[in-house]
Amino acid sequence: MACRFAAAAALSLALWSGASFADAPGDFDYYVLSLSWNASWCAAEGDARDAPQCDPREEFGFVLHGLWPQHERGWPEWCRSAHPDPARRETAAMADVMGSGGLAWHQWKKHGRCSGLSPRAYFALSRRAFDSVARPPALRALTRPVEIAPEVIEAAFLEANPGMTPDGVTVTCAEGLFREVRICLTRDLAPRPCAPDAARDCPARMIDLPPMR
Repeated sequence: MACRFAAAAALSLALWSGASFADAPGDFDYYVLSLSWNASWCAAEGDARDAPQCDPREEFGFVLHGLWPQHERGWPEWCRSAHPDPARRETAAMADVMGSGGLAWHQWKKHGRCSGLSPRAYFALSRRAFDSVARPPALRALTRPVEIAPEVIEAAFLEANPGMTPDGVTVTCAEGLFREVRICLTRDLAPRPCAPDAARDCPARMIDLPPMR
């Protein structure tokens, strides 16, 4: 009875979270490229941590939150990889696009291991995905906080990236603050529609967008 209860609880957790816990590395359908607006992260979390990437002299706009393997339904996390974990120098080398080596290490553990790639190949692919997306220059040109509709941010990305379609781009928010743009890509990094559980558009009519820092 106890074993059946534990199994049922684990299944319920998997269904509730959307994550899939039984996947082998490399067993997935597409990627979500998550681009975080650094100023929003700093306002919500980073300033309290005195994070180096929140120093205005760094001038981060969007940072690479992660490149996440996805299924058409659900996604793998915390896979067991046959590849050794990255060296500190490998994660530190991603700080120019991810803001910190610590984020690179966390993303490798949670998502990169599920790619089936080595750390070197996964970080190289993540950087290539980041570089393949044009970030709207108008957002980087902001000099003061503005209130904006999430649809305007999405439209700016679609205009800057003609190959993308609305069903492949998601704008997220939290507590009235713009947080991320998530873009769905094939395994070859071509734009594609997001599966329903990855399309988590911000429900707010208007959100705050702080200037780049």
